[in-house]
Amino acid sequence: MSRSIRVLVAEDQSAVRAGLVLILGSAPDIEVVGEAADGEQAVSLARDLRPDLVLMDVQMPRLDGVSATRRVVGEGLADVLVLTTFDLDEYVFGALRAGAAGFLLKNTEAKDLLEAVRTVARGEGLIAPAVTRRLIAEFATTSVREPTADPAVLDSLTRREREVLSCLGEGLSNAAVAARLDMAEATAKTHVSRLLAKLELRSRVQAAVLAQELGI
Repeated sequence: MSRSIRVLVAEDQSAVRAGLVLILGSAPDIEVVGEAADGEQAVSLARDLRPDLVLMDVQMPRLDGVSATRRVVGEGLADVLVLTTFDLDEYVFGALRAGAAGFLLKNTEAKDLLEAVRTVARGEGLIAPAVTRRLIAEFATTSVREPTADPAVLDSLTRREREVLSCLGEGLSNAAVAARLDMAEATAKTHVSRLLAKLELRSRVQAAVLAQELGI
């Protein structure tokens, strides 16, 4: 039997946090290892507990979710799945820049929350492609964006890696990229890893935003 996905829940509203813990705890393959009521506590618990994933709210006291995400990802403590709403574009964009592996709407259905956690745990990082594409499109036209990488860096990508980057810009998963480009899923995953390294990006979501910004 495979090991459970260890999750740390960071949410300042106690009722919302309790609901998230209840939903996550209902899944046999997910274990909630800790709860944080603010960003500082989230970072501290991530250091102590080393979860696989932190479910992070963007608006929290003491340290906001974006700054907390930057620390958690920067220290290599865990992947971060950000909780957000459509009217918080600037917060979400900051979280993506900070290296969040994905984001989820607060009003999502319980089954979608569980699947999102599993998706990030698998290393996919793109959650609910339809939602991802919508948000990425909105971020790409906002005034808050800053270059993630010098466009010249794209010159280091092979033709195939550029094709993969284009697929990421559409919010495609590894399986969908493989189907689109007629390759094995493992090969698609390798291409994604290589282009992230070349572009010095922390997540495939960042690559998706970059692809949108550059019109790839």
